[in-house]
Amino acid sequence: MANAFFTDLLSTISERGRTLLRRAKPADGKEDAAGLIELCEALLSGRGEASGTAMAREVLDRYHDLDPAERRAFFEALARNFGPDRERVAKAIEAWQKEPGDGNGGLLHFASEPRRQELIRRLNRAPGGTEDLVAMRADLLSLLNGHKDLASLDRDIVHLLGSWFNRGFLVLRRIDWSTPANILEQIIRYEAVHEIHDWDDLRRRIDPVDRRCYAFFHPAMADAPLIFVEVALTENIPPAIAPLLAVNRQPVGIERARTAVFYSISNTQRGLGGISFGNFLIKQVVEELRRELPKLDTFVTLSPVPGFMSWLKQGKDLPLSDEDRALLKHLDEPNWFEDTELALQLRPVIEPLSAYYFLKARTPKGKLIDSVARFHLGNGARLERINWLGDLSPKGMRESAGIMVNYLYRLDDIEKNHEAYANEGEVVASSAVKKLLKNNEGRRLLDMRLS
Repeated sequence: MANAFFTDLLSTISERGRTLLRRAKPADGKEDAAGLIELCEALLSGRGEASGTAMAREVLDRYHDLDPAERRAFFEALARNFGPDRERVAKAIEAWQKEPGDGNGGLLHFASEPRRQELIRRLNRAPGGTEDLVAMRADLLSLLNGHKDLASLDRDIVHLLGSWFNRGFLVLRRIDWSTPANILEQIIRYEAVHEIHDWDDLRRRIDPVDRRCYAFFHPAMADAPLIFVEVALTENIPPAIAPLLAVNRQPVGIERARTAVFYSISNTQRGLGGISFGNFLIKQVVEELRRELPKLDTFVTLSPVPGFMSWLKQGKDLPLSDEDRALLKHLDEPNWFEDTELALQLRPVIEPLSAYYFLKARTPKGKLIDSVARFHLGNGARLERINWLGDLSPKGMRESAGIMVNYLYRLDDIEKNHEAYANEGEVVASSAVKKLLKNNEGRRLLDMRLS
């Protein structure tokens, strides 16, 4: 109620303040970047709270009216003209050189801050400003490729969003069938791993006794989940996704559940890309589940491998025999897995390749290729098991040849595993995964690579 009162009050101040503005739109009614930049300069130079709040809302509203070309021009102007005040920085440097110390050091620090950071702070004061700035950053992300001049602007926005979306401000809420429909609709819309087909499908994922769904919310975006995770409570670690999502499956009794399976983690706000909440989400959900269900002793994912097929197709230098390469061509055939003999021939080729993909393959910069693997291993999980034909959906076959993996979160080992990956790049994996590189096909694969 307090938040609602404050929001209403801020909106009233903003609307009344807007009556103070006498800035007409261009004669042709079309917004342009130059006019918006002029308004931004006025916002930075102003001091009044009401007029500043109103002007911030005006800037954000007019930004919405820009076409894509003008939005790019607006971003370019922010990157080019709203950096640090050079004269102020020069004076601060001179003062520091004459008398180094905390006082002049602080002055230098504040003098070097880009003007656009203060602009973004002032825009955030507008009613709904935080959500608009997140959406604005999503637009910026779509322009970054090929526009390195915008990187400094993006760094400044990320710096501020990282502070505003600090873990201490986030609230974990359970999503169930009593959750408001506008939030449930977003769960359907933003599910990024296993499509939710309709409301009945959603109910099967959040309503049964052996299902859970949790999401992080921010007070400034109370009706917008930032990230959510879907959880299945099972007796054992599952090797495939279809039984978990089956329409007619039988729920697992809570008294029998020993395993919590995180089978889908989805971000809803593209504008918050690069600001990671997932590790906090998993850890807090584990804590919530352990409080509710003390008998749970295994916390594991059932994860896709979205980069595997792309890696196979681009891997011209993979150490494969002509026979193996001929077999891999069958992966482009629809429903190849229904041919039992073909599947038996492909398995001893693909499984060692998938183990190699996780344990040895790297990008030119030395990183793991798979983004899902980087996320879980970076958060201290162990690569527990590679599951042959774990996802037979069209998407699963197209992206990963049906391969799915289990990442195990063993609470006593999370910190150690994280340090091994962060400091040494080591992929902590189970003996079962490592053995895939030691069988006949795996040994030949590794030997050829190292020769």
